[in-house]
Amino acid sequence: MNRPTLPTFVFAILTSAALAEGGFYGDPPDATHPWGIHDMNRPQPPRVEPGTATTAPSDAVVLFSGKPEEIEKWISDKNGEPTKWVVKDGVLQCVPGSGYIRTKEEFADCQLHIEWSAPSKVEGSSQGRGNSGVFLMGAVEVQVLDNYNNPTYPDGFASSIYGINPPLVNPLNAPGEWQSYDIVFRRPIFKDGKEIDPGYITVFVNGVLTQDHTPLEGGGGHKARSKPKAFPEKGPLKIQDHGNPVRFRNIWYRPLPKRFVDGGEYSRMSEEATAAKRAEIAQGIREDAAKLEGNAKMLRLFESLCYAENAEAKEFALAAVNDFAAAMKAVPADKIESKKGEILQVAKALRYLAQFKILAEEPAARQELEAIIKANDWEPKKK
Repeated sequence: MNRPTLPTFVFAILTSAALAEGGFYGDPPDATHPWGIHDMNRPQPPRVEPGTATTAPSDAVVLFSGKPEEIEKWISDKNGEPTKWVVKDGVLQCVPGSGYIRTKEEFADCQLHIEWSAPSKVEGSSQGRGNSGVFLMGAVEVQVLDNYNNPTYPDGFASSIYGINPPLVNPLNAPGEWQSYDIVFRRPIFKDGKEIDPGYITVFVNGVLTQDHTPLEGGGGHKARSKPKAFPEKGPLKIQDHGNPVRFRNIWYRPLPKRFVDGGEYSRMSEEATAAKRAEIAQGIREDAAKLEGNAKMLRLFESLCYAENAEAKEFALAAVNDFAAAMKAVPADKIESKKGEILQVAKALRYLAQFKILAEEPAARQELEAIIKANDWEPKKK
């Protein structure tokens, strides 16, 4: 089961706190959502150490950080031989006429960071000035171009999705200064020959949003309009040689999780896939319950029923809650205040189970506990 990777005692504390503060809290799982709202059984986000201005995050795949030997991660796109591009002063520089380069590494959905600098000596205009390109999966070009006081056709502007969509704004620094691209890429998804997700690109240039979840429309290209098409599972990162000595540095990517896999990738789980996941979650909760005793075990088993039916778990929890209610009824009036927290906690769970019809029949214990709560005026006063 894909559970939070936390020390056992920490997870126990969090689980206990969630029960005390609202384990039976938000809307429960449904046909296409395996977890409830505000669900403590949902896996905790994994920790990633952030990078700095010059270093990549801890889970990134570094393609170039300035080390000369990292040129070995790149090859000529033309023939697969070692590239003629050069590493100088910690920078990867295009050698005009040597052709595109591509990574040996292949990837798909990703977060990509890359920095580039056009020549400080301004030569040429429009598409002839500081021109290069970053090709996701070797297919979709995010344009690199010195557009500092340099107009060109908008869908070929710096950070355009080339041939598809111009950038929202032009936040470029002056020629010779470094520009940073941060790109989130999602490839198109096809199933049975039909497009179910066109794929998207989001781009930030020097921290400014220039592409806002732009659909790929087949990937774009030069002069001809592209049409939706299936992409391969993975592809390399390519950088263009367009005849200008553009420089690059600090290149890394982070593979992104696939969108929900459901006979193919898609953005929402089917009812069948959700049911399977809910059964898995319920099994994990029952395993946790087996390590507990008393009310904690009972409540955890009731919680498991929010995800999937289980006759044994239901039978145990119902017997336990009826025993609890009987024991509370037998507590003398001058001692009942000490049981307030337990009674309210269990009553809250039973109210939740009733509200969302988790149990076919309401246990008698609920009315018995509600009577105790009412008799002692424990309900919070409405403001």
